[in-house]
Amino acid sequence: MTRTAVMLLAASAAWAEVRLLVTVVEPRTGKPVPGITAADLAVIDGGSERKVAGVHFQTTPVDSLILIDSSAVGRDLQGIAADMIGQLREKEQMALARYDSSAELVQDFTSLQQTLLRQLAGIKFGNTPRVLDALYAVAGGGFEHATLRRVILVVTSGLDGGSGTSERDVIRLARKNGISIYSLYMTGGERGMFENLGRQTGGATISVRELSKTAKKPAEQVFDAIRSNYSVTIAGNLAPTDRMKMEVRKPGKYFVSWLVLD
Repeated sequence: MTRTAVMLLAASAAWAEVRLLVTVVEPRTGKPVPGITAADLAVIDGGSERKVAGVHFQTTPVDSLILIDSSAVGRDLQGIAADMIGQLREKEQMALARYDSSAELVQDFTSLQQTLLRQLAGIKFGNTPRVLDALYAVAGGGFEHATLRRVILVVTSGLDGGSGTSERDVIRLARKNGISIYSLYMTGGERGMFENLGRQTGGATISVRELSKTAKKPAEQVFDAIRSNYSVTIAGNLAPTDRMKMEVRKPGKYFVSWLVLD
């Protein structure tokens, strides 16, 4: 075999698998689910099942941008956002943005909780919540100074007041920039939309009401879900399509999401 042939064979082998970041949590509360194996995961794409070659559970640090609903219906969310800021760990960074009819970056990425809390306290509330427009804006320009895994945590009333941006546009931009979207919502008016955003970006959707019923430390549980994920490899060198679905084939109810890493 010639050297060129060996190099081509090695290059082909290097692309024989696709690596995904996969999140598996309990529906609504977002409690992470450990113990998932390759045998438990089914990946369906284009009508065919793709082989799961490997599954590895991991806890990874994150750089998270908290996007708070500052519309007239979002006034009760300030305390929740403050609790989320309290989960910032050493070596991690957080940024803070607000949205109503438009989005504004209130604080760029920093490791200082007090700076974030001071900026949060100064947010003014009013106008209509256009969350998809806001997500598109921060996914496109809000992570210039992030160095770790990129996460948007939307702290939201659960409503959208007529965004001009589509879910598909937000998902495509988030995937392009390696961003996972997590939503912490008060009401279920747009729950399906938030679930779709999370499912297709490696994120999750968490109900504030359900979380308060089940979690002793709600903010800590949210960030347990954000930091806990699986590194999953699937056989084949074809990139997953927009129609790919993933499910856990074991007893119980699960919310499963994924984001391509390679």
